[in-house]
Amino acid sequence: MNFNLITILGPTAVGKTKLAVKLAYYFNGEIISADSRQVYVGMDIGTGKDLADYVIDDFKIPYHLVDVISPKEEFDLYKFIKLFYEAYNVIKKNKRTPFLVGGTGLYLHSILTNYNLTDVDFNSIRAKELSKLDNDSLRKILLQSNKDLHNTTDLIEKERIIRAILIEEDETKNSNHTKTIYPFVLGVYLDRNEIKKRITARLKERLKNGMIEEVEELLKKGITHEKLEFFGLEYKYVSLFLQNKLNYNDMYQKLNSAIHNFAKKQMTWFRKIENEGLQIHWLKGTDFETAKDLIEQEYLGNVNE
Repeated sequence: MNFNLITILGPTAVGKTKLAVKLAYYFNGEIISADSRQVYVGMDIGTGKDLADYVIDDFKIPYHLVDVISPKEEFDLYKFIKLFYEAYNVIKKNKRTPFLVGGTGLYLHSILTNYNLTDVDFNSIRAKELSKLDNDSLRKILLQSNKDLHNTTDLIEKERIIRAILIEEDETKNSNHTKTIYPFVLGVYLDRNEIKKRITARLKERLKNGMIEEVEELLKKGITHEKLEFFGLEYKYVSLFLQNKLNYNDMYQKLNSAIHNFAKKQMTWFRKIENEGLQIHWLKGTDFETAKDLIEQEYLGNVNE
């Protein structure tokens, strides 16, 4: 296997980012965040951005997909994949090592299994040109651009044939898109009781250090309670507290429980990734030396530029 991406994943509160920063510093790398909420500006404490963690020995490790969009705007899987490849190609062009780091299962899964979510514009000039052709002509065009086509359903309906052609042509001409990611994956894990302790201690620290005030500030900037509920976890429960729908103690207890459940769901995603055949090299905690040795032995010996 020729690898071209190092991924560090794991449930919340295990120290993924700090480990990734040390490794990126050692291996001349840059970090791409795989966190569905750290993309939003102004959502810092509740998402655990901890930007100071990206500084090591007075050197700031470059990071991507953090603070890239307003909470008023929509962010989805397609945008994540698009921004991931933009960042990935810049990192590779600069001959640095790309690290994908985070715990959002869907985002990680999309990259590690090479989702294809090319955005198709059926109003484009090319789409209109193709719509004038019959199905047989369209099939010939598609098979010329993709001789290894496996999804034969793309050859039945006209709209699907056109969509498949547009995707193939977009990937052929778009040098900013890498078709295949070959990831070397490290997983950080701790005993369940230790994770629970860390989650609870971290929640207390965040509440003490301004998480409620952060949500109040978002409300002042026009973020609705409905949107805060959509963001989930800290933002949902603090929002309910500020609406007097929960008292402080209930807010804390329900939020603490919700984060514990979230950690379990994250592990479900990681097991899914493993069950699909992708190897995850699990580390007990933030074991830098073992991670470094694995990268030197497995990744650097099989790098795909």
